[in-house]
Amino acid sequence: MKLNIKGIKIFRSSKFKDNRGYFKEIFKSEFVNKKFVFHCLSYSKKNVLRGLHLQTKNSQGKFLTVVKGEIFDVVLDLRKNSKTFGKYSKIYLSENSNNSIFIPEGCAHGFCTLKEENIVYYCNTKNRNLKKEITIKWNDLDLKIKWPVKRPILSNKDRNGLSFSEFKKLHY
Repeated sequence: MKLNIKGIKIFRSSKFKDNRGYFKEIFKSEFVNKKFVFHCLSYSKKNVLRGLHLQTKNSQGKFLTVVKGEIFDVVLDLRKNSKTFGKYSKIYLSENSNNSIFIPEGCAHGFCTLKEENIVYYCNTKNRNLKKEITIKWNDLDLKIKWPVKRPILSNKDRNGLSFSEFKKLHY
């Protein structure tokens, strides 16, 4: 599967099932030639929307997979010299799809949860710096992202994100 933003990669994991359950290979170094230094796990109930988040200094590449549940995942290209600046890609990821995604540095990321319980595991190429983190408004009219949930559950940070036009005026 190919998405419209350069640098995004989708990976299909190998899954081995037997009468005990399954064993799933999530990541191999030949997938992405990156060193991941910061690993995270998020748990969310249904209809939670997280994002669109970006580190403005020491931007992070992210490798993400769904351990349980299903998400609608969005990558927004915020690399100012990119041909797809301001465009987004979307993909559904689930524990059953066996797909994982690599999100390149300079892209904002967000997802909306679709099942009762959702666990997302992701690895980052850089550590998080709260002072250099911004949020782009999930429902910005200029971006026209068609989220599958009309009234998501949001954090204050995500509720009060920057508009895309405000972001374009930043110098970082």
